[in-house]
Amino acid sequence: MRLLLVEDDIDLMTSLRKDLERAGYAVDAADNGVDAEFLGKESIYDAVILDLGLPKRSGLEVLAHWRETGYTMPVIVLTARDSWHERVDGFKTGADDYVGKPFHIEELLARLNAVLQRSHNNAPSEQLKKNGLILDSTNQTITTNDHVTHSLTGIEFRLARYFMLHPGKILSKTTLTEHVYDFDSDKDSNVIEVYVKRLRQIIGKARIETRRGQGYLFKDKP
Repeated sequence: MRLLLVEDDIDLMTSLRKDLERAGYAVDAADNGVDAEFLGKESIYDAVILDLGLPKRSGLEVLAHWRETGYTMPVIVLTARDSWHERVDGFKTGADDYVGKPFHIEELLARLNAVLQRSHNNAPSEQLKKNGLILDSTNQTITTNDHVTHSLTGIEFRLARYFMLHPGKILSKTTLTEHVYDFDSDKDSNVIEVYVKRLRQIIGKARIETRRGQGYLFKDKP
């Protein structure tokens, strides 16, 4: 899953980015409202973490412009903990959740997981369950229906999560590449084939169907 992190405090941004990457997300970052709005309109992000007090353009303006033009990705707003009016304005503008500063990273990760799951019509949980598979976002493991738990690499985890959040949909290699890597990564869509093969070795070849000339389809039913 690919995130856009928008925060003008460089130290906080750097720290958050590392924490989010350790939690299994590909992360791009912006430190001002103008760049944030432009990046958000790329339609490649599964969620956005948005500070409201940004230079050049406020976070609230950025969020309003996204929603006015039909961009529906989940947005978690970062606000000062005592700024209740900012939270109200954020929700009215289209925010999905908020986190008050200062905060613990565990709270942000839990809220992020919840909005992502709700956006794909799943009940919020640390575990994503599909077709006998259990993906654990805390430990970045997957348990198969023979009750064996497998540790996943960062990219394997992102790929598995994206497949399991989009069951029954044909996903092109380009789409998978966009949502598994960030801008700083050396992206090669052919490498996706390698990771799909490795994932099949773990969860079973039949669970991920190849659609020639189209991409891959994760089966959510036997």
